Amino acid sequence: MPSSCVNISDNSPVVEILDFWQPLSDSQRQLIVDTMEVCRYKRNAVIYHEDDIPQHMLVLTHGKVKVYKDGVGGRNQIIRVIKPIEMFGYRAYFANDHYRTSAMAFEPTTVVKIPMETVVQLMSENQHLNMLIIHHLSVQLGQSDDRTVNLTQKHVRGRLAEALLFLMDSYGVEEDGCTLSIYLSREDLANLSNMTTSNAIRTLSAFASEKLIATDGRKIKIIQVEELLRISKMGYFRKLQFRLVLRF
Repeated sequence: MPSSCVNISDNSPVVEILDFWQPLSDSQRQLIVDTMEVCRYKRNAVIYHEDDIPQHMLVLTHGKVKVYKDGVGGRNQIIRVIKPIEMFGYRAYFANDHYRTSAMAFEPTTVVKIPMETVVQLMSENQHLNMLIIHHLSVQLGQSDDRTVNLTQKHVRGRLAEALLFLMDSYGVEEDGCTLSIYLSREDLANLSNMTTSNAIRTLSAFASEKLIATDGRKIKIIQVEELLRISKMGYFRKLQFRLVLRF
């Protein structure tokens, strides 16, 4: 459950939402303002659970969110991470389905909830909004395709390098230009990279000893971006090369 949900009298996230939805007319924007709800979540609070019935389009305005699925043996697989300002949690509604994933706040987070009835009404009135949503879903599908290949074919070093670069691209770095602006537990980093926590710890330590990164608790500083890019790309072929050696 969220820590609190308020009406739009607390309107700090509203301007960001309306700026993002530029195709809307003034009256359509007002409809969002009249029906939206601003919810704040504490760190590790669940925003929605797998098998819940979707009722809202969610827009992250502040904080960081992971979308994950419960796996075999209680392990979670992080499917994607959400960054401000990004829509999420609405695919299942259009598929006439329950949620197939769960979403949790990485840190104190603010989410705007827009009723799907409002979204559907606006889509029927504004074709530009349709294109915005189609574009967003299409980008997510392409990213999911890439991650499926990366998580199944790359060596552990390649998977971890790809995950660190993914986090850098998604959330950026702090003022020093090197430290990731998201602090993940080793378990979360493992779940993002599709490996065990022990493998993530060992591989992270190896990267640190090779001076590719530096760690300070949950803080990770990226030192050699180009080398991580190389490892990420080479990791894609590591298993294939191993099979070719066995074949011949």
